[in-house]
Amino acid sequence: MNPEFRITSVIPHRHPALLVDRLGEVEPGKHLTAYKAVSVAEPAYRGLAQGAAQEYAYPASMMLESWAQAALLLACWERPNPDVRTGQVTLGAGVRDARVLGSVYPGSVLVHEVTLVRDLGDTVVTRGSSSVDGRRVLEVEQLTFALRPAAELESLAEAAVLASP
Repeated sequence: MNPEFRITSVIPHRHPALLVDRLGEVEPGKHLTAYKAVSVAEPAYRGLAQGAAQEYAYPASMMLESWAQAALLLACWERPNPDVRTGQVTLGAGVRDARVLGSVYPGSVLVHEVTLVRDLGDTVVTRGSSSVDGRRVLEVEQLTFALRPAAELESLAEAAVLASP
């Protein structure tokens, strides 16, 4: 299967929450390169005056989320689950030492590099960085994912609803 078409068959994110546009090199279980084109059509720029978006940096939280989706693609490449209601649900368990090193503006293409550090079956640890035109703009020392059975999480959610006033 062509890697570009693989994105939505691996992770559940869809427009407008999907923040990875295409894939480059993919070495399952090792490394992944993904791309995100930042555009004035992004939801983050809605409501700004015509042309004003060019003056506003892409939110750091969106940059990190885009990188995290690339990391999720690598973590789940060999165990895809685009339907979070079944199988294993991947949860972001923690980020350590994420540093924003520069600003990104509309018209830029983020290049996400992700390395799989450790795969323990139900826990996956990744690290990496993002750059624009060869300039590093984000470093992530560690992002940990936890994989849990959807049925288990659903029963916990139902119990929480029943217990609420």
